[in-house]
Amino acid sequence: MRRDVRILLVGDEGVGKSTLVTSLIKESFLPHVQHIVPEVTIPPEVTPEKVTTYIVDSGSRPEDRQLLEIEIRKAHVICVVYAIDNSNSFDRIPTYWLPHFRQLGVNVPVILVGNKIDLRGGEVTNEALEAEIVPIMKEFKEVETCVECSAKLPVNVSEVFYFATKAVLHPTAPLYDSRDHVLKPACVDALKRIFKLCDANKDGVLDDAELNEFQRLAFDAPLQQQELEGIKGIVREHSTNGVTEQGITEAGFLYLHTRFIQRGRLETTWTVLRKFGYGEDLRLTEAFLYPKFDVPPDCSVELSPLGYKFLTDIFEVYDKDQDGALNKEELLELFSTSPGNPWIHNEAEVETLQMWLAQWSMTTLLEYRTTLAYLAYLGYPGQQTHALQVSNPRKSDRRKNKSSRNVFLAYVCGAAGSGKTSLLRSFAGKPYIDMYEPTAKMFTVVNSVEIEGSEKYLVLQEFGSKYEAEMLRASKKMDLADVMVYVHDSSDTNSFSYISNLRQQYSLDHVPALFVATKSDLDLAQQRHEVQPDVYCRRLNLQVPVAVSVKTGQMADVFQTICSIAMRPNSSIPGGAERGLSSGARLRTYVVISALVGGLSVSVFLVYRTLTRPERGGFGYLGQWLRSILVRREL
Repeated sequence: MRRDVRILLVGDEGVGKSTLVTSLIKESFLPHVQHIVPEVTIPPEVTPEKVTTYIVDSGSRPEDRQLLEIEIRKAHVICVVYAIDNSNSFDRIPTYWLPHFRQLGVNVPVILVGNKIDLRGGEVTNEALEAEIVPIMKEFKEVETCVECSAKLPVNVSEVFYFATKAVLHPTAPLYDSRDHVLKPACVDALKRIFKLCDANKDGVLDDAELNEFQRLAFDAPLQQQELEGIKGIVREHSTNGVTEQGITEAGFLYLHTRFIQRGRLETTWTVLRKFGYGEDLRLTEAFLYPKFDVPPDCSVELSPLGYKFLTDIFEVYDKDQDGALNKEELLELFSTSPGNPWIHNEAEVETLQMWLAQWSMTTLLEYRTTLAYLAYLGYPGQQTHALQVSNPRKSDRRKNKSSRNVFLAYVCGAAGSGKTSLLRSFAGKPYIDMYEPTAKMFTVVNSVEIEGSEKYLVLQEFGSKYEAEMLRASKKMDLADVMVYVHDSSDTNSFSYISNLRQQYSLDHVPALFVATKSDLDLAQQRHEVQPDVYCRRLNLQVPVAVSVKTGQMADVFQTICSIAMRPNSSIPGGAERGLSSGARLRTYVVISALVGGLSVSVFLVYRTLTRPERGGFGYLGQWLRSILVRREL
């Protein structure tokens, strides 16, 4: 909400603009005031709305015109003052002043102020005043209201500036069509969404408990039973389908807000809208959807227990048939308060609770801002950030060889046709497809894994040939990986060389790794590589490739193995736990060896190179080389 309001008073000469300002400030009438009163600043602590208020007087003489137009463009609200005893000053409002604002391109609320009611002869009824004002309000939508006052008595002076401030902070235009006397579509949509969020049991009405909770959320105070009955009585009297025995319907809820607005209580509706995250344009604000949430480098984001509970509760509420799954109609209804289902790629006809929580776990890990926004869309009670938690840094977990996280990310790499997609489809519970189709875009799946008596969520991500180089080259992306899964086709003689070349090209040794040999139902082929996969893995101090066959369903607990590695990463870092440190640590290894062997700097450099190329010898050659040096020295 705006924290300051700039009120400009305009009108014909002699209508009492300056006197109104001085009467407000001095709280008494001054018969003689200067032509234009200097700008007045009222601090927020003395205003009802707690905003800084600027009151600007103006002149209407020809020499004042340039300054007047500047002030008109700066104003947040304009009070057009006319004198009750001067009908010409009233007639010029629709013929001069209001068209003049439009000519200047100014579109701000306008308050009509009838001054000098002390000079009116006889009383004027509300009906007579309405007959004068309504035609102007119909022609000029920017006119919010009309206030009659007297700076001399004084009467209604403070009300003039109160209504002016309210016109800025609680404007009518976004909410209500004054010409047709109905709520505007955007306002209706926002109020319907709020009604759905407050309808906790989703039965289409707000019962007493739900109305009380709505009142608490919006106004920080419950309703007394007498007040509840009074509200329902008003709705029942004026809205035929607004109340049932169970409570207030959506139609009744909309009627109440229409009534508030028609009676000038726009602040009531605006308070509700703002409490539920809406801005002046009746859209959910960025600050509401994306509250500040800092995630340090090398850390990831997960749902907290509160987050899992909220998502479980909302799943169960919309599972109307209580079959443990959401069908397409139930999902459509669940996401009716949001932009729609965030997983448009989901092919499943139904969504089980396990799938539901798994997908939110994946979304939170990969794009936590999406989860923050959807928590707001779905009506998370309180601050959305309480539904998330930040993990420990991965480097810290690797030093301790223990991870307390519940969601892990594994990148799956391998040659085209090696079976990566089939492996991911198997993990997602999708059927095996025998026909090969190249992966054209990033493919991500998630599922839960039971391990060591607890449930973890594992996210597997395959890049596709188009994005693989970009991802592997991006250090920040690689720092997010818990495990690198290298897949080769055990029946294809050329498949393993792709992995070896990949590892030489990119710096991947700091990430725990698992090698997987697919298509184990086919004949094992001798790989055209300097060493076979099992030897290659042993030289890296890793377990030999896990042999699987997606086609026959022989998976060898490969997904549990990936999670085990993520939970205890040190044992699966290529070359040993010390290799998971920075490249600086590898350089220190070089320095130590240099000190041991003296001046053989060229030989030592070559040995250092072998640390990153295990297929050419690795630690085996390093040990042999050191032993040969020692033997020669003994001789």
